[in-house]
Amino acid sequence: MASAITSWCEENLSCSICLDVFNNPVTTACGHNFCRTCITKFWDEQVQYKCPVCNKLFNTRPDLQVNTFLSELAAQIRTSVRVKEQLFVEQAEVPCDVCTGTQLKAVKSCLVCFTSYCQTHLEPHQRVARLQKHRLVEPMDRLEDRMCKKHDRLLELFCQTDQVCVCQFCTEGDHRSHPVVPLMEEYEVKTTQLGKIEAEVPQMIQERKQKIKEITDTVELSSKDADREIAIGGQVFTALIGCVEKCRDEFNQTVQEKLKSTEKQADDLIKELEQEIEDLTNRSSEVKQLSHTEDHLHFLQAFRSLKDPPPTRDWTTVEVRPPSYVGTLRRSLDQLEETLNMEMKKLREAELKRVQQYEVDVTLDPDTAASSLILSEDGKQVHDRGVVKILPDNPKRFTRKIYVLTRQSFSSGRFYFEVQVKDKTSWYLGVARESINRIALTEVTPETGYWTLDCDKDWMVFRDDPDVRLPLRAELQKVGVFVDYDEGLLSFYDVEARVHIYSATGCTFSGPLYPFLCPGRHHYDGNNTAPLIISPVNQTD
Repeated sequence: MASAITSWCEENLSCSICLDVFNNPVTTACGHNFCRTCITKFWDEQVQYKCPVCNKLFNTRPDLQVNTFLSELAAQIRTSVRVKEQLFVEQAEVPCDVCTGTQLKAVKSCLVCFTSYCQTHLEPHQRVARLQKHRLVEPMDRLEDRMCKKHDRLLELFCQTDQVCVCQFCTEGDHRSHPVVPLMEEYEVKTTQLGKIEAEVPQMIQERKQKIKEITDTVELSSKDADREIAIGGQVFTALIGCVEKCRDEFNQTVQEKLKSTEKQADDLIKELEQEIEDLTNRSSEVKQLSHTEDHLHFLQAFRSLKDPPPTRDWTTVEVRPPSYVGTLRRSLDQLEETLNMEMKKLREAELKRVQQYEVDVTLDPDTAASSLILSEDGKQVHDRGVVKILPDNPKRFTRKIYVLTRQSFSSGRFYFEVQVKDKTSWYLGVARESINRIALTEVTPETGYWTLDCDKDWMVFRDDPDVRLPLRAELQKVGVFVDYDEGLLSFYDVEARVHIYSATGCTFSGPLYPFLCPGRHHYDGNNTAPLIISPVNQTD
């Protein structure tokens, strides 16, 4: 009901000129009410004095009488409107701490009272002299958090040493020797930093999106590679299965033919024996019949006509030997092995061609070379001259063994390089960790950080614990070294023969990995003066 009355009053206590609630209302002789300022200004602009509502003319400018009742009523209405116009607190805004029930939005916060006020409750701070001295700021929430817990003073300074907000008293205590600046000054610095961060974030986001694309592309490429490998493998295995089946069929056919040949021989001999038995049976009957004749004349005449015995074979030396299958299966497997070797050769050639795509350009690092080694100017060749040079101390240099590393190192991915070993009788090569001991006489094994192929005129081994003995390759001229860092794979190849020599799997690579060379002593066997040469890769179709 009160709300309806207020609404009615606002509509009926409005000046017909400014259309607002009366301000200092006055009444004309015709009984209409206006704001004193509005009617005065209206008549100042007119030639005749008339009422703006009923247009009644006045001969002279009327004397205006204050309408006390309307004045008081309008004042109450304006106060009600002001309260109503104050916004109620919304999310993320500071509420008035004094309001009870529905809280209005605070317009100021007092740093002395630690209280936030709406427009109505702020009035005492604007009127009372003592309260006018309080420090008012824009509305702040959680005012207690803006005060120093130790000194109960406003945090208005920033300690650049401890990177914390402090009060004035803090600068006289724990932060006495620390550089401090006003919050605004540090705010501007941090805002600038934030601006840089804000500018960097989109770039970082873009970089990560690019990385996602790279990973996605890699997965897609890997999928295509896998499909291609499966297709190639399927063709190879299909061919091998076909070859195995062909060898099996040929083997079965050979065995069957041998069996048939034996069976035919046996059948022929049996037929011959049966014919002889028949002939001998007939002769036996004739002899038996003649033996029962007692007529001497008839016997003698018949005996003369007795047929000669049929020709017979001496069967004591005749026998049927079971067919021999010795070597039959071996010859079939030899044929299969030949086919497998041909397929393996194709695969090795394809494998070498594939790893050669990861060729890297590496050069030897003179700072790591033992003092008796001589490096070419281009860093591609190394040999031992047997004379120790006086060189500056260098923690990277090998001092007890004639080793040398490359300048380049690798901490991920795949890489491949080739080293010419032609005319050498002794050499090491492979890869080594950066952290290897370059002073002590340590064993060359994966455990100590080396993965190397060691060749001598009489043997070849992969250095491990224990060593892995490998077939000596007399015509070995160039060795290819392939490393898949992430997969822990190291492989060696005979480049000229395009043959895989050895692969170490499950290697634990950590930190930078360097290609590693050791040319062997120059005086070894009197014939080891040729250099090890890092050669460019010559990929062949």
